[in-house]
Amino acid sequence: MGAAQAADPAVEAVDLVKTYPAGRNKRPVTALRGLSFSAARGSVFGLLGPNGAGKSTTVKILSALSAADSGSARVAGIDVVTQPERVRRAIGFVSQKPSTDPMGTATENLLLAGRLHGMSRRDAVARARELLDRFGLADAANRLVQTYSGGMARKLDVALGLMHRPQVLFLDEPTTGLDPHARSEMWAEVARMAGEEQMAVLLTTHYLEEADHLADRLAIVDHGTVVAAGTPDELKSGLRGDGVHVELAQADDKALPVLQTVPELRDITMAGSAVRGRTDDGARALRPVLAALEEAGIAVSSATLARPSLDDVYLRHTGRTLDADTALKTLEATK
Repeated sequence: MGAAQAADPAVEAVDLVKTYPAGRNKRPVTALRGLSFSAARGSVFGLLGPNGAGKSTTVKILSALSAADSGSARVAGIDVVTQPERVRRAIGFVSQKPSTDPMGTATENLLLAGRLHGMSRRDAVARARELLDRFGLADAANRLVQTYSGGMARKLDVALGLMHRPQVLFLDEPTTGLDPHARSEMWAEVARMAGEEQMAVLLTTHYLEEADHLADRLAIVDHGTVVAAGTPDELKSGLRGDGVHVELAQADDKALPVLQTVPELRDITMAGSAVRGRTDDGARALRPVLAALEEAGIAVSSATLARPSLDDVYLRHTGRTLDADTALKTLEATK
């Protein structure tokens, strides 16, 4: 990050706190607990964490759609509390849920968005054509959106957020539900927007691969606060050694204390039948790990060694893997 970018970030959040009032027969929910970060212009900044970590609440506050209980935030140099209308003109916002009218065509949706942002009809038509070409939707421009595939509809959502050429684009879980090909196309477009147009893109995601591939910098969010921040490589290089991943034939509570006796292994955690640890020498550690489990009568399905990943970083700072945390949050949300 250059000195000018660091001194004048495109997005800045300082000690944001947000608590939602109690619902019927429920307690108040504190979504943010002093969350802070800054994002540079011309970069992709990722907020990585499971559903319920506070990512969407953060985006709503930064886009002036919700108010924090305390703390401050600036977007494109504009205070979100004192000048919310200016903030809304400076940003594009693509939410998790579709924002298009399914009974309208892509062209009609884009023209409406442009006119709402104060564009002349001529400028809106030209911009709509430009975006339809960029996202590969020109041949389907006059089809009803309800006939679009999931990937096409998501591209149109992003195009809507770009109609007025925002300085900052918020993408809230942009690739959820997309197939691998559509996700790859979306990644390419996000990278292009930041690189070629010098737009600041704030991306929220619970996909490790997405954060690793796209984010110039990222913040890991856990229970409404940032627990680690940096470039993906910086975060991964902070974990020395190799990861040891052991999949047991079936969950066995004895595995954790057994592996805690192996001196070559550290940072050991267990989730179901999966056991993880770290070691300075993977080749040397694997044999005593397997020997200890065999001696205890614990059957192993597989054992692998891996270089540090973002999931290892998440595990280090939260005590849980992101996949397991996301599954737990999803289960809690359905209750």
